[in-house]
Amino acid sequence: MKAQKFLAPIVIAVALAVLVSLDGFYTVGEQEQAVITMFGNIVRTDTAGLYFKIPFVQSVHIVDMTTHGTGIGYRTDKAGRNVVQADESVMITSDFNFVNIDFYLEYKVSDPVAYLYNSDTPENILKNMLLACIRGTVADYPVDEVITTGKNQIQVSVREKLTAMLAQSDIGLQCVNLTVQDAEPPTEKIIQAFKEVETARQARETMINSAKKYQSEQLPLAEAKADQIIQRAEAIKSARIAEANGQTARFNNMFEEYKTYPLITKQRLFYEALEEVLPDAKVIITDGSSQKLLPIDKF
Repeated sequence: MKAQKFLAPIVIAVALAVLVSLDGFYTVGEQEQAVITMFGNIVRTDTAGLYFKIPFVQSVHIVDMTTHGTGIGYRTDKAGRNVVQADESVMITSDFNFVNIDFYLEYKVSDPVAYLYNSDTPENILKNMLLACIRGTVADYPVDEVITTGKNQIQVSVREKLTAMLAQSDIGLQCVNLTVQDAEPPTEKIIQAFKEVETARQARETMINSAKKYQSEQLPLAEAKADQIIQRAEAIKSARIAEANGQTARFNNMFEEYKTYPLITKQRLFYEALEEVLPDAKVIITDGSSQKLLPIDKF
């Protein structure tokens, strides 16, 4: 019984020692670096060697620091053959032609902390940056130079742009080397697609020119018609104003006459109204005993 009492603590101690040794010690390879974190915070970065961490509290993240390579514009299948990736390799040149151009990129991790925590997919970001640099650079060269004499210039320019973008983005990766693998005219299918695009572009230009011609023809006509309408409206306006002014002057004159001879003016207005309403009518004026037929115009 006494032996069993002493044996249990020893077993527990040995088990704890084994667990501590298994989870506490770790090794970092020659081409690796380790990022140690505790409760989500970075504690330190270790290079090659044997190290100890606090078991079950601290975590180790091993980062491969070797140089990696990947093809842009093609993939290598299981048989070792290069398969073209048209969505990556086909570029548009400055003279609006298509060209197939392939690159081989060598890169490595420059900052393990930034590589782990500044982005979720640093390799994808690197690839997208490289494609943007390639498209922007190839677009500055005509197709003949891309296929022949301009490869080295394109290669240098793309690498410089990529290096600057990586430094600005700080995703923990760096470009080790970049080479142009091949540049050639596009396939017949792509050439046909380019012809269709060019035909569509020419059709668009034709439609734009036709629309501009129609505009240049119709706009002066519309402006002339608008001027005619405005002039006609101005003439009507002037006539209405003149007519109103005349009627006002006539009314004022009549009013002055009315103030001087009210009865005569009333009679005159009455006869003028009859003349306007009944121009051919005959009027009989009587005093009750005698009759005389007189036309209105005599008044």
